[in-house]
Amino acid sequence: MRAARELQLKPREFDLAVQLGEVGTLSGGPGGRLRVAREEIDRHRSSPGFPEALRSRLWVVGTAEGAELMGIGPARFVRLARGGCFAPVRFYVNRYRAVVWHYLAAEVVEFADHSPEMLKGRIPAVLKSTLEENPDRRARGWRARRLDQLSARADGPWERAAVIAAVLDAAELARAVTDPAERAYISALSPALVTARPGTPAVQEVIGRLVLAQDPDEIEWHRECLVTALAQARAEQPVPGSDGNPAKRTGTAAPAEPACRVPARDKQDRTERRGLWARLHRRKAPDAFQEAP
Repeated sequence: MRAARELQLKPREFDLAVQLGEVGTLSGGPGGRLRVAREEIDRHRSSPGFPEALRSRLWVVGTAEGAELMGIGPARFVRLARGGCFAPVRFYVNRYRAVVWHYLAAEVVEFADHSPEMLKGRIPAVLKSTLEENPDRRARGWRARRLDQLSARADGPWERAAVIAAVLDAAELARAVTDPAERAYISALSPALVTARPGTPAVQEVIGRLVLAQDPDEIEWHRECLVTALAQARAEQPVPGSDGNPAKRTGTAAPAEPACRVPARDKQDRTERRGLWARLHRRKAPDAFQEAP
């Protein structure tokens, strides 16, 4: 893609930049693809530190490299990640059907700088309690991040409802959306959390489990959020072919103000993190701006 070349990004770096909102996109490209405006490319190219500053914000690390950046052992890094101290940004499934998580180097460094007490000594009681309640929150953190990204790009209330529905299985979706026409409409709009699912059926099965909410409290949270999002969508525009009776659609009345929503990405947080590239650059040589294996 020409935009990736002009921004000096590899294809996977560019895809990640779009997901994270680092590179803004517009709809209307060939085949419905997203496109990048000339002004957006020029903005990045004229920014201080280009292209290293941009690439450092997209630098991903695995367990070994992340632990090295934080100055801790891999075992402690894994415990911090499982406890939800920082969320994965992407993953892949290896030939042994094990999930390999990748993290943004900037977020790993930021956590280390802000929470030095978590890096040495005994594991804090709050982290122990979290791990006892849920031994591994990495998939949950990744799903929350993806919903954040997709919600920020949704064009309207029905699209935003479909984003939330994307992490619910068929049974939970039917509980939240009892109107068949609405359920079919949301299913048609539902975005893919993973853009491609290559590999064997066994690998696809692993990915299929990762994209769906698993814990009862997580499922209930998203179901309640979907009920609220549906009420907002119905108020704006009913789905063609629905029965037109909100009382029959769900057993829960949505409040006038939304009780929950998928938050938009914090632009101020992105701006504050721009200064991290210099520290990252000092901690690692320039050739480290390579994708984690």
